[in-house]
Amino acid sequence: MSAAVPNVSRLRIPASAPTLAIDLAAIAANTRRFAETTRGELMAVVKADGFGHGLADVARTALGNGATWLGVTSIEEGVAVRAAGVAAPVLSWLNPVDCDIETGYRHQLDLAVPSVSHLDAIIRSGCPVRVHLQLDTGMARDGAAPEEWFELVAAARRAEVAGRITVVGVMGHLAMADRPGHPANAAGRTALLCGAEMVTRAGLRPKVRHLAGTAATLTDPSTHLDLVRIGVGLVGIDPSGSTRLRSALRLTAPVVQLRRVPAGTGIGYGHTEVTERPTTLALLPLGYADGLPRTASGRAEALVAGRRRPVAGLISMDQTVLDLGDEPVDPGTDAVLFGPGDDGEPTVDDWAEWAGTIPHEIVTRIGSRVRRCVR
Repeated sequence: MSAAVPNVSRLRIPASAPTLAIDLAAIAANTRRFAETTRGELMAVVKADGFGHGLADVARTALGNGATWLGVTSIEEGVAVRAAGVAAPVLSWLNPVDCDIETGYRHQLDLAVPSVSHLDAIIRSGCPVRVHLQLDTGMARDGAAPEEWFELVAAARRAEVAGRITVVGVMGHLAMADRPGHPANAAGRTALLCGAEMVTRAGLRPKVRHLAGTAATLTDPSTHLDLVRIGVGLVGIDPSGSTRLRSALRLTAPVVQLRRVPAGTGIGYGHTEVTERPTTLALLPLGYADGLPRTASGRAEALVAGRRRPVAGLISMDQTVLDLGDEPVDPGTDAVLFGPGDDGEPTVDDWAEWAGTIPHEIVTRIGSRVRRCVR
């Protein structure tokens, strides 16, 4: 006879458990700041579950504080927006040629068109989708290559005349927006404006041209055009480093075990760190499976009882050890892995530096085992 499987819905989560607190007031304040920065419309990009902050919560908060559009990558994300009861215009811009166009149309999603093949797929679907023609403005990534743009525009004009699509936007992306003044940004703007002019010469009348993301919106008004797309800026990250925004995340975990050890004690897998003196070690119940970057081992810190304490040894899949020195704390005390930094705790930027990555990766990698708390 097989063992009974526990009813997961009845399991009690400890009052003190790894918790990611999401501050919607910070997202609201950041959105208002961007809305005041530009004369154009503001698209709140809520891809990747709202950059790890909750797609529905970020979408509703942004729309209530100045955003008028929403941006996602996939049709599935767009459907999730609609499932949350959000009625604002939604653009999805990273879909394969064989994506479910009918579902996107049924949920009133705008679709980006980066190639003639994508346009042909929309026409074959029989769904008169609203589209944004997408030009590669210098990234060799998504968007139609400049040499293909004329063909795409001409095909879009024929399709619109036939009632197969409605062209409502022209879009591109800047490769160097986090480096204000880089010549690639001016080149990208010129490319988008020239591409948009070709669209209007063909007889199309798109309502919005959009190019700027968070960094360009903060540093280069010439790129704002008719609409700006704000993603990580909503949650407090400025890739350009020019503006202090409000961080919307606070990650905590309780001390589940304390251990007093002598000098010469090896810590964790591989004994990558050996204690040089008697000290107290604190164990936290989260690790790289929960989103802490293993590459930050030996450099990262957490705030415990008002002081920063170093991570000792390697960050494991489920566990992280802190060196408390001679100032032990009570079991159950919360360690703050990152937060806004107001109380001296590490920030997302700190963790990105320790891990050799960008803040975007830190906030989007926190795993589902970590409890979410929206405030």
